[in-house]
Amino acid sequence: MSTTLRFGPELRRLRVEAGLTLTEFSVALHYDKGHISKVERGERSASPELARRCDAFLGADGELQRLVTRPETDSDSGTAESPAGPSRWLVGLRAVLSAGTGALIDLGLKLGSQALSSADDPLLPSFRMQFDQLRKLGQSTAPTVLLPLLETQTRMIAGLAADARSVSRAPALPLASRFAEFTRWMAQEAGDSDAALGWTGEAAELARAGGDPYLGSYALVRRALVTMYGGDAAGTVALARRAQSSELPPRIRGLAAQREAQGHALVGNEVDCLRSLDRARELLAGDDARNGAEPVIGTSHVSDPAAMSTGWCLLDLGRPKAAAEVLDREYRRLPPHALRTRARYGFRRSLAHAASGEVEHACAIAGDLLGVMPAVPSATLNSDVRRLARELSRFRSSRAVRDLQPALARVLAPAHG
Repeated sequence: MSTTLRFGPELRRLRVEAGLTLTEFSVALHYDKGHISKVERGERSASPELARRCDAFLGADGELQRLVTRPETDSDSGTAESPAGPSRWLVGLRAVLSAGTGALIDLGLKLGSQALSSADDPLLPSFRMQFDQLRKLGQSTAPTVLLPLLETQTRMIAGLAADARSVSRAPALPLASRFAEFTRWMAQEAGDSDAALGWTGEAAELARAGGDPYLGSYALVRRALVTMYGGDAAGTVALARRAQSSELPPRIRGLAAQREAQGHALVGNEVDCLRSLDRARELLAGDDARNGAEPVIGTSHVSDPAAMSTGWCLLDLGRPKAAAEVLDREYRRLPPHALRTRARYGFRRSLAHAASGEVEHACAIAGDLLGVMPAVPSATLNSDVRRLARELSRFRSSRAVRDLQPALARVLAPAHG
């Protein structure tokens, strides 16, 4: 029997066992009674959103959600072993590291010999300051604008390290790896997942060359982000688990546990999700995680990543009201200048309020955020905007929803030109 035909009877069975009428159930979920009735009769397919909410409300432990999504396994899903191979966006940092200055000149980076011959202490702090500035600029600038500069800076620092004495090379290569990692994030924001995976591999290679054995494991966390946005829960969990080895720094293990929780939430596995969040909270709260090496690995704008991820996961677990409470609280702690981060969690916050039936409040939140979207275009962010649009489409009679629709449509319209 197809999952669509199995879902409806199972939903009805659980609802009746809970002693709920169709009217009571639909009101509790903020869904149309007729729609729920058609789903129960197998006349309509259940969306993942509806499955999550039914699962959480009826305490089905992910069973309903598994009927509309792929089952979670311990498989690597073919994504965990290695980054993407040679591709169009990479010039080849291996060549830069082996050939030094000559490779950079061949790439057309016309750098003065004086700058290239002095990869000593005075120059590295300057690049370090540039990294902080670019990271801050990334919060309010289109990723396609920053990508060429980030790629150039990464290769430049790698070239400086190749020409430097060994004592100067050690700090230069890890910094180059952080530039490569940030380039990866901007590539993903620009919607190029293949390039993002490629830069993840380059970041890990530069870190290893510079004596940092840990960033390669963090690369698994970053790859898990790609699989998470692709809806691959099994791949997300498998990758995140591999980055939680006991010899790794607490921050990397904490961020990996956080990502694992998000993978579990995708398929409604609440027990394992909450267990992973507890582990992330414990690891990220330690002094070692807070006072680790700079630049900080992972987000630098979310003061409590585990708490924010809890709100993120509660929404995917079908508990929008609880999610809204957490996201509201944590959102207030975000710095005003972090437009990209505020948009990311703000749309999640709007979605949680919409799913809780607080439609006007959800539209008010989204309306403010849509105004900054042209400044921070994001392929990953657009996935949440589309999800919000689908959620709000159930409330077409609401004036707030009708008023918001043109702005939503403009953001989601394909780019021209």
